[in-house]
This record gives sequence, structure tokens and C-alpha cells, in this order.
Amino acid sequence: MPPAVTVHGTEVRMPLSRSRSERFDDLVREAILELEQRWAAELEAVEFAVEDVPPPGTGWDEGVVADETAGGPVPLGRLLVADAGAPARVVVYRRPLEARATDRKDLADLIHEVVVDQVAQLLGLDPDVVDPP
Repeated sequence: MPPAVTVHGTEVRMPLSRSRSERFDDLVREAILELEQRWAAELEAVEFAVEDVPPPGTGWDEGVVADETAGGPVPLGRLLVADAGAPARVVVYRRPLEARATDRKDLADLIHEVVVDQVAQLLGLDPDVVDPP
């Protein structure tokens, strides 16, 4: 199936042709939208981003959510606090999360967990307060 078709001069994306990274972005958006229903004011100035992999040298610090079962910490997400006029930013790393998921539902759950952990860290709250079980 082609990624897009032209209908009466307008390019229309075909839903079956969404890439894996586009589907991942959709899952991140869903996780953010769920949290914004409750924390809209607190998240208004926060930027959310997806990167394929963590930059080299991204180690363990307070802003990193990591999986330590792989023989060493593998960053899954990172919180960059607001600094010098730049807004706070939550970054989710696509490839490490995809590598740990068994299916789409598991991936959605992992993404949600990472986003909740980062937002909780940003707000100085327990993750169960940010997203009650």
C-alpha cells in the first residue's frame, strides 16, 4: 500500500501505511493525553519528545528512567528540567522500549509507565498519585 495518495489534488495519508515510529508516536500521544486530563495546568509548558535511542554517554542520573536488567542501565526515558528559559522536557526512547515489549499492548503499557514516572518526577509526586491504579 502506498504511504499516500492524491485525491483531487490533495495528498491523503493511508492509515495502513503508518510506520513503526509513527505508531510509537501515537502511543506516546495517548499516554500524554491521559495524563493531561488530570494535570493539564501542570503540563501546559512541558515539551514531550521521542528519540530513537539515547544519546551516547546517557548514563544514570536523577532524570533517567532505566532498565537495569540488561547488564547495565539502558535509558528508556529522560526528564530534562526547565533551564535558562527552556521548558521542561520529557523524552521517551523508542528503540529500547520496543526491544522490551512483547506486543503492542505491552509497548503501550511500557510507554505509559515511563511517561508517568517522568511526569511524577517533574511534579515531585509519587507515580501512583500522578496516575492512580
